[in-house]
Amino acid sequence: MKKIFSALMIFGACSLGVAQYAGQASTTMSAGGGQGATGQIYDLMGPISERSAKTAERYVDFQGSPYVSNTFLPTTMYYGNENVGKIFYRHNALNDEIEIRQTTSDEEPLKSLSRDKEVSILVDGKRLSFRTFVTSKKKTLNGYLLNLMDGETYKLYKRTHVKFTEGKPAPNSFVKAVPNRFSQFTEYYLQKEGVNRIDEISQKNSKLLKLVEGPKKEELKNYLKENKLNIKNEADLVKAVQFLNQ
Repeated sequence: MKKIFSALMIFGACSLGVAQYAGQASTTMSAGGGQGATGQIYDLMGPISERSAKTAERYVDFQGSPYVSNTFLPTTMYYGNENVGKIFYRHNALNDEIEIRQTTSDEEPLKSLSRDKEVSILVDGKRLSFRTFVTSKKKTLNGYLLNLMDGETYKLYKRTHVKFTEGKPAPNSFVKAVPNRFSQFTEYYLQKEGVNRIDEISQKNSKLLKLVEGPKKEELKNYLKENKLNIKNEADLVKAVQFLNQ
């Protein structure tokens, strides 16, 4: 497996075009499957979404960023529990893709992290990987989730995504134009042991209590009240889920 990923990083054919933080949308040619070792490499590589030149023109002169961090950060990549090496990554939260490099050199072509669910990278010591989840609007989506807590009863995940909003020209000299804008959002998801679903949770104490059954529900209610926790704050949400896992 390590040899495959080494080959992936050195010979990977999926490279981005002019996808820099200058505001242009990334474009690429997505490799298809093949035979033998080359086919295995292609299968482990995730495609980067193709975007037309017309789409790229939309992402100029904007506020905000499509990236969680504009800088490529060092991380460790895993396949299952196997450490397959060090890379640098940047999360494009607009397209929910992980752009990767072996170095931080701008001369190195960009590649995409595979969307194989066995592949993960470390972000602040937590695993970020491709998952299927259900939003509060009952939409089933695929994307990257950060595993904040891997408890025996509950697993807690965090999703960061970005929305692009087109600006509006000034109707007259008395009104300012509205610029194109990237806005970043955070969501949290919970998975209960034995349930093959990852569901978004509302960041309200009352909503979390509705998800808990039996005597643990009253215990959690008292715990939240006694410790003055409000799960709108991530730190308090983590403490609440830690309590549920006791």
